[in-house]
Amino acid sequence: MLSASRGTRRRKIRRRADMPLLGGARPPIAALLALLLAVAGATALVLGDRDRAGTDTAILGSQQRVAEDGALSLRASLDESVTDLQRAATLFAGPEPVAADTALDKLGKVYNKWRGTAVIDPADGTLLAARGENIPLASLLKDAKGTTEGGTAGTAQGDKGDKGKDGKSPGTGELTAPAPQLVRLRSGETRMLVTAPLRGGDRPRLLVASGTLNVPGISTGENRSLLVVDSAGTVLASDGPPVARTSWAKQAARTAASNFTRTPEPGGHPGASGHLMARTGGGDSDRRTAVGYAAAGRAPGEDSPAGGLGLSVITSVKVTGDPAAVRTQAFGLVAAGVLLVLALVVTWVLMRTVQRPLLQLYLESRRLGRGELDRPVRRFRGREPARIGAALESLRRQSLGERPTRTGRARGGFGTRGTVVVCGVLLLAWAAPLLLLLNRAGGSVTVPKQLVEDQRRRTDTAADRVRKALNEGWADVASVAQIVGAGTKDPAKDEKDDKKAAKDTAADKSVLETTLREHPRYRAVYVLDGDGKVVARAGASPRHPAGRKPYPDSVAQLNTSGKEPAVAAYAAVPDGNGRTLVGEYDPQFLISMVTRPGLGQVWLVDKKHRVIAADRQHGFRAFSKLPGGHLDSLAAKARKDSDGKAVLHRSARSASLAAAAPFTGGGAVKGLEWQVVSEQPTSWLKLPEYTAERHTMLAGLLGVTAAVACLGWLHIIVVRPLRSLADKAEALSAGDRKTVLFPQHHDEVGAVVRNLELIRQRLARPSGRN
Repeated sequence: MLSASRGTRRRKIRRRADMPLLGGARPPIAALLALLLAVAGATALVLGDRDRAGTDTAILGSQQRVAEDGALSLRASLDESVTDLQRAATLFAGPEPVAADTALDKLGKVYNKWRGTAVIDPADGTLLAARGENIPLASLLKDAKGTTEGGTAGTAQGDKGDKGKDGKSPGTGELTAPAPQLVRLRSGETRMLVTAPLRGGDRPRLLVASGTLNVPGISTGENRSLLVVDSAGTVLASDGPPVARTSWAKQAARTAASNFTRTPEPGGHPGASGHLMARTGGGDSDRRTAVGYAAAGRAPGEDSPAGGLGLSVITSVKVTGDPAAVRTQAFGLVAAGVLLVLALVVTWVLMRTVQRPLLQLYLESRRLGRGELDRPVRRFRGREPARIGAALESLRRQSLGERPTRTGRARGGFGTRGTVVVCGVLLLAWAAPLLLLLNRAGGSVTVPKQLVEDQRRRTDTAADRVRKALNEGWADVASVAQIVGAGTKDPAKDEKDDKKAAKDTAADKSVLETTLREHPRYRAVYVLDGDGKVVARAGASPRHPAGRKPYPDSVAQLNTSGKEPAVAAYAAVPDGNGRTLVGEYDPQFLISMVTRPGLGQVWLVDKKHRVIAADRQHGFRAFSKLPGGHLDSLAAKARKDSDGKAVLHRSARSASLAAAAPFTGGGAVKGLEWQVVSEQPTSWLKLPEYTAERHTMLAGLLGVTAAVACLGWLHIIVVRPLRSLADKAEALSAGDRKTVLFPQHHDEVGAVVRNLELIRQRLARPSGRN
């Protein structure tokens, strides 16, 4: 008996050693259990109670966006000032020097942004002409003197002291203007000094302009403060309620200054930005101030003179209200508990109906393959195991000398595929409601008033940005108009001299091509005569209405229908006998002006609420109506309010923040009566209700993924081969001795196939046995 028991034990060890360790039913079932347990744990963790910190996060993110808008507006305004002065100085260049007083007079007719202008001789600091307020030239003259001493220091080519063969420094007479500077006056105000070399003649001169460093065009109100600080954290300009030098104000200034040199994220704000929450008081009566900051910096490789000044914009607003917490902890625990029970039940069912029958079929088929025919094959439950078991029993009897008989299909029983489908349905019944139905925020979410107000402020800032860009474009056109056709005073006389007329036309075309190349905001630049006929042009085909006289000095909308909006800046040519210079804006330029992250969908509309441009992300159809009657109504109301309007629009299943802001401040765009309209779904905000909804959907999605992946794996690796195996086993038991059976995988099903092949080979021998 001892030897018999040892033999039995050795046979069991050999059988277990032959069984596959990888593949088959065990890995997908084990993976399914592990993943479902992980999803249950994640559900319990992520669906916790959401307190007011979630609402504070949404407000803080909004303040950061407001600061980024302000920093971008500030940088664009300062860059435009630098570029305008440099281009104006270039227009005065020529073989003969333009008188200093003449240059300043022409500059003052076009641009009114500077507090003071001057022309100086950088060699000895002589003031040649001045207009407006006195300009602090001490530091500027020091820098300018360094660029002219020795004849080469700071030349346009960047040579420093190199001398040619003749002993003279190359590039003598050239002058590179010092970089823009910030100067603090005794009154406490800050001025930005912009310089440009005024070329012409043998003696270089320097054109200087002094501008006020204003806060960006963001409406402040009673609760919002706006600061502009330098790299040292010193406040250079402010608006709104005065901000005490509290710890949070100092912290924000230091943080903005220290993060200024941080590399911005690709596609994000071109400079460092962030937010912080300042708390004052204590206990239940603590007060909170949301602070956002953004550097007016520049992205790597970006050319921005103002981006190197180290300026940052800080915005702060008092946070009111104490929203109730969103209670989801109990829901999360219940959902996790239900999933845990389902995971155990599904695993037990799969092990009992799939894995265990497979192992038993393997043992039975191996016994028959080795010729152990003394015991009948056990009976199996389930359709496919029962079919294979019946076929094995028939093969056992045939090995004992009986004739082949058809076993037929399994009689009743639930199929393996049906078992997997039922398990999948159970798991999807848990995941689908989380993914589609439960914890929906709906349209009744509590949205802080501050977020509605921030939507209005940001929309107002966008409108101000577009207005300034169009006005700056008109000013550029007006400055170029000062020199277009300067030599053509009498057209009748010019017609008598064909050579002179051709020369003037060529000069005009050269100026237009240069203007188009230096101003990417235009698609075409051209000159019209008094009857509206194109005299000279550069760029795309003009879209000025044929036969119509030029518009007066302004920015005009040229069409109200078509595939593309046409907007142009008109500036009369001085002493040009009715001629007008026109610069048509590129539609992509308008699109870039209204594209701002975190503002939702943004539209630029005309006075009849037809869409002129929209942000890049959502696109638009030119001159289409606003999508929704509530936006039309809002735009109509905003036209009566210079600061714009904002509402929280609710529908049955959703809510959105909508705002509209008209152009204010006058300028060349005064007659357009345009507005900027924006709408942002509240579901895009980081509010606690939406956070809970997204986490609930995430839990459901993870559950669906785990169920589909593991049960699909089980179906492909086990269920389909098992059904095919049942057909092959029945065919073999019915007398098919010619079909060779090949295992497809090294798993339980493959092991049964190998054993059936051994049985087939033995039955195919002439003796029929052994």
